[in-house]
Amino acid sequence: MINVYCYAKCTTCKKALKWLDDNKIGYKVIDIKEDHPDEKLLRKLYKNSGLPLRKFFNTSGILYRELELSKKLPDMSDDDMLKLLASDGMLVKRPLLIAGDTVFLGFKEDEWKILL
Repeated sequence: MINVYCYAKCTTCKKALKWLDDNKIGYKVIDIKEDHPDEKLLRKLYKNSGLPLRKFFNTSGILYRELELSKKLPDMSDDDMLKLLASDGMLVKRPLLIAGDTVFLGFKEDEWKILL
């Protein structure tokens, strides 16, 4: 089963869900604001993704800017970043798609076509 963490007002999330629908790929939508991933899941996703942990942050989000995280993240440990990400779903880059051990951050159609 594919799980997609989304925010209902996010246009990128809407595009991603439309793409999944158009390609007849089944999925479950999870509201990233109300039911965000916890620290344990984020730790697993980070490990499986092979990406730098900073890529998990929604750098265009209001909360990211309000907290001035662009200045703070370089000095934070992975544990601190994971705790912060787990504290509020609006800090997590979206859509966040999880298909088994495969993790996608954001919607990049070319990548999704190859792996889905």
